[in-house]
Amino acid sequence: MRIPDILARDRPCFSFEFFPPKTEGGVAALMMAAAQLRSLAPAFVSVTYGAGGSTRARTLDVVKAMHHELGLEVMAHLTCIGATRRDLYAILTELKKAGIENILALRGDQPSGPSAEALELGEFRHASDLIRFVTSEFDFCVGAACYPEKHLESPDLASDISALAAKVEAGASFLISQLFFDNARFYDFLRRVRDVGIGVPIIPGIMPITSVDQVKRFTTMCGATIPASLVRELEDRRDQPEAVLDLGVAYATLQCADLLAAGVSAIHFYTLNRSPAARAVVSALLVAERIRVPRGVGTSLP
Repeated sequence: MRIPDILARDRPCFSFEFFPPKTEGGVAALMMAAAQLRSLAPAFVSVTYGAGGSTRARTLDVVKAMHHELGLEVMAHLTCIGATRRDLYAILTELKKAGIENILALRGDQPSGPSAEALELGEFRHASDLIRFVTSEFDFCVGAACYPEKHLESPDLASDISALAAKVEAGASFLISQLFFDNARFYDFLRRVRDVGIGVPIIPGIMPITSVDQVKRFTTMCGATIPASLVRELEDRRDQPEAVLDLGVAYATLQCADLLAAGVSAIHFYTLNRSPAARAVVSALLVAERIRVPRGVGTSLP
């Protein structure tokens, strides 16, 4: 089923992102993690693409396994850096044969060093070019990425939103955000995006923190910021891995609860191929949804 249709039908919707491991043992662990999350009835799961296509074959294998063996709705990531039309046409044809309906079209990370020569072989420079190609040649539902704190390469947020508008004009029918830890930044971004006329569904991306060093590395790579108060609490627990995990789950749960209360209808979780943290957050949110007392309804305690 196409993701916009899923979002219109089910509320709230939760989805989970995985990346293809480099080993067969890693694939087995990933499939176990995905199977554990299946009990939460995810709206869909997504599988990333390696920088420069370094894990393309394994991505396709994982996508097929999750779709056919686990019965999950799978969104396949697709990047265009260093790829030719022939390359992409072959991959898209294989995804179509596998029954995949949803694609997240991305430019991909710029390679450095000798790998940069691959750029000269590619025929696309922007995600909007890839989106236009996919929608003109195939009948996939295509999504794109957005960045509440702007893409690292954009000079400012206004320029980044202009690039986002180009993706939607090219055919993107939904957007998934980069991870963020300050909901105020997401709400401001959402307001600015709607003000310029971008009306497609936007799914916020959340990553429960499980490691201090890991989250700092990720935010440096993607340009997201961590509130100073959260940094202090994480540093106080640096030598207590379980306490870091507990704080990460609690913070993500509060963050998601606030998003849902503000009217957000779907949340995408960056799982880092591990299920416990994401499972804990979503389970808590689902329990809260079931026990919520409607406004105007009183309770009588003994």
